[in-house]
Amino acid sequence: MKASMKAATVTGPGKAEVLDADRPQAGPRDVLVRMRACGICGSDAFYITIGGVPPRQGHTPLGHEPAGEVVEVGANVAGIAVGDHVVINPMAAPSGIIGNGGAAGALADYLLIENAVRGTSLEVIPDYVPWEVAALNEPMAVARHGANQCRPTPSDKVAIFGAGPIGLGATLAFKSLGVKHVVVIDLISSRLDKALKIGADAVINSADEDVVKRLVDLHGEGESRFGGKAGTDIYLDAAGVPAVINTALAAAQRGATLGIVGVHKEPVPVEFINVMSHEITIVGSMGYPDEIFQVTADLVANWEKYALIVSHTIGFDNIGEALDLASTPGAADKVVVTF
Repeated sequence: MKASMKAATVTGPGKAEVLDADRPQAGPRDVLVRMRACGICGSDAFYITIGGVPPRQGHTPLGHEPAGEVVEVGANVAGIAVGDHVVINPMAAPSGIIGNGGAAGALADYLLIENAVRGTSLEVIPDYVPWEVAALNEPMAVARHGANQCRPTPSDKVAIFGAGPIGLGATLAFKSLGVKHVVVIDLISSRLDKALKIGADAVINSADEDVVKRLVDLHGEGESRFGGKAGTDIYLDAAGVPAVINTALAAAQRGATLGIVGVHKEPVPVEFINVMSHEITIVGSMGYPDEIFQVTADLVANWEKYALIVSHTIGFDNIGEALDLASTPGAADKVVVTF
């Protein structure tokens, strides 16, 4: 009789359940990980709403922000040992992206890492890094890619819209890349407090401050034939709301860059005469083609700062509560499920 485990799974539109599943066994090239923490992403709530992700519509395993402890190592796997603490690349799974339509999800007791290669599918981290912080590795790679897409230089002045997990991760990313000055903009004062604690040079509360005017105060007058522009070099949208695009383009000086990492659920009109006349670069960012383990060293070195991003840790026994909390607007910043 095969050993069993529990796994959180989308079973239909608006429905997620914890199901019994066979516990995987590691083959010669595989590693079996006992899950210790897994973050909840906004996409998880979306998958539940629509009833899963093809090709497993109606039966989609959840969880793609994993950290865990190695419990089995295949005979042909190098550089990994039982007991190692690891972070995992969900994109590298041969059977499909972990927790994003693949055959397995990380919101489960165990996760099989097929064809396990250190530095490609998983990476070892020190055991002093808390599990809930280790589970940030995947979303922080998203944030790092967003920063990298903007091609920052140390002399740049940056404005980040949105102080949720990705915006805060981007703040840490830009600072780790040596950027001179980073401003974080949000409506929620508690999030802005976090931004300052993790290293933002200044914050702007857009609920009661004129963002463009404050950026001019902070970054100086920008180059423009029309005047009234800020000297900010890079704007990063980590909020995904139309007002951010409008504000950034209103403030953008000649040659500025606008990066988009926040998910926009509706089309956003853009005034292209402004984009043309100021030669503004607009660049998108999706996932983490190369950053999944680039970010790991910074996460380990500065784990106490990254820990501030986590607002709630909830046990796997209360997965329903964790999913509800994460899907309720304004209720939580970052929810991590622990095992």
